[in-house]
Amino acid sequence: MNKWIRLLKHRWLDERDTRRALDPEALARLQQRVADSERLHSGEIRVCVEAGLPLSYLRRNATAHERAVTMFGKLRVWDTAHNNGVLIYLLLAEHAIEIVADRGLNDRVSAEQWRALVAGMAAAFKAGRFEEGLNEAIDAVGTLLTQHFPLREGEANPNELPDAPHIG
Repeated sequence: MNKWIRLLKHRWLDERDTRRALDPEALARLQQRVADSERLHSGEIRVCVEAGLPLSYLRRNATAHERAVTMFGKLRVWDTAHNNGVLIYLLLAEHAIEIVADRGLNDRVSAEQWRALVAGMAAAFKAGRFEEGLNEAIDAVGTLLTQHFPLREGEANPNELPDAPHIG
């Protein structure tokens, strides 16, 4: 994509566009879905949705993946007791989804599994069904966390990170 067209596309969208794509009711449903998932495993799921990349990223032609890795750190997803936090990142300007998992889970899930998970959600995002795509992502990540980090009988997830989506 032409650098100028990309710049315009990202600068045209802002937080209002994010709020239109995911209204307060959708954000509340996503928050509840994360909370429900985390009752089944010891992992932590964070959802981050941004309208466009910051200008500094666009100037150096950075990717959605680079931004997702940065947000993984900024939102402290790496800072969980079992190193099993997962960031689900959606960039509206490019309808791009990125999943960044901490080493505790990433070491147990193949790159093919991650690619298949992301590919499964791509159709929903391309069609503008953002809540549906994020629901699929939360469910798929929750399944992996439940498989690799299930809670034992009577054990509870201490909820180390907020369940509400981060909107930027």
